Amino acid sequence: MRYQLKIPARINILGNPSDANEGDFATISAAVDLFAHASIENFEDILIEQVHKKGPDEKLIFREKFQSEQIPLDLIKGSINRLWMYSPEFREKITRKGFKISTWTDVPRQSGLGGSTLFILLTLGGLRQLFELDHNNHNDYVLAELTQRVEAKELGITCGYADRYVPLFGGIAYLDYRGKLHQLDINDEPYVTYERLDTWVESLPLVAISSGIPHNSGNVHGQMRPRYIDEHDQWIETGGKMPSMVRYMSGAWETAWRGKIALIQQDWETFGHLMNENHAWVDQMMTYCGFEDGAGWANNLLIEVALKNGALGAKLTGAGGGGSVFAVAHPDDHPKLISAWEKTVNEARLNKAQIYFPKISRQGLIVDRIENAEFV
Repeated sequence: MRYQLKIPARINILGNPSDANEGDFATISAAVDLFAHASIENFEDILIEQVHKKGPDEKLIFREKFQSEQIPLDLIKGSINRLWMYSPEFREKITRKGFKISTWTDVPRQSGLGGSTLFILLTLGGLRQLFELDHNNHNDYVLAELTQRVEAKELGITCGYADRYVPLFGGIAYLDYRGKLHQLDINDEPYVTYERLDTWVESLPLVAISSGIPHNSGNVHGQMRPRYIDEHDQWIETGGKMPSMVRYMSGAWETAWRGKIALIQQDWETFGHLMNENHAWVDQMMTYCGFEDGAGWANNLLIEVALKNGALGAKLTGAGGGGSVFAVAHPDDHPKLISAWEKTVNEARLNKAQIYFPKISRQGLIVDRIENAEFV
């Protein structure tokens, strides 16, 4: 048995970072047409490969082979370990046969598009398919929840839920995280409510830029989440004035539920205004949490340039500090905006910046069985 898998990256359009990371609120998020890939097949042991597969310079980056009882932890290995802990069916079947998994990606590294999480989702989705695990007990909600636990529990990365649901489910969606604030065990808290919105709007007039400045979202959230939890729980216990972190996060959440209304009505002016408001909340919150440049000097610069050159709204996607900025603008204004960004990144010496047009990927994880053919 051999399978090939493909999964899209994601952008958080409104409401972030309130994706149950700092507060149990909501986001509007979307899967976009940048993809990570994997192949998985039967093997005598367990073999993990990371492959560079862009253009004629295809090459193996690393290969590691080990016995199933000796699995150390990283994104893929942590995925195997967490599935083993969760699933009696997998524990039984893995004793009979091993597997080989190879991964590669088109998503820029540390670009604020949820790229590292995609490898976990690919691993869990591939193992579910290859080992024919019961789809009721290993449904997409469970895989998304397991992915969050891989990062939070196996690897100690502070994270929420948007990156773990959106690539798997696909489309544009309103994600409701109520009841998930304290990140309890699976089945001890609700699943995310995933409401598809692409019935109402199939695409967004987006243009985006990755600053080329790498960031680690876990480091950013690792400062913000404990502060939010402390302020929130004390406020619930004692009452009084809403504390700063709760106010910031409530403001971000409001942009999401108001943005849902604007999106359904295709009111891009209001939608853009809410993007600007969301970014202002994030910038204030990060300054409050001790980040000297707030949401990041490059992000703030690129957003300012976008708003001066035709964008109705602009904000970051991801945790801030680095990553990507995207803007909503009428298509006729895209050339002006792109030209202004190109000039800005040259002047600011952001040599690794990339401009791209994210399009909504209506389908999330795709799994294809390959019959007697090489993976491509």
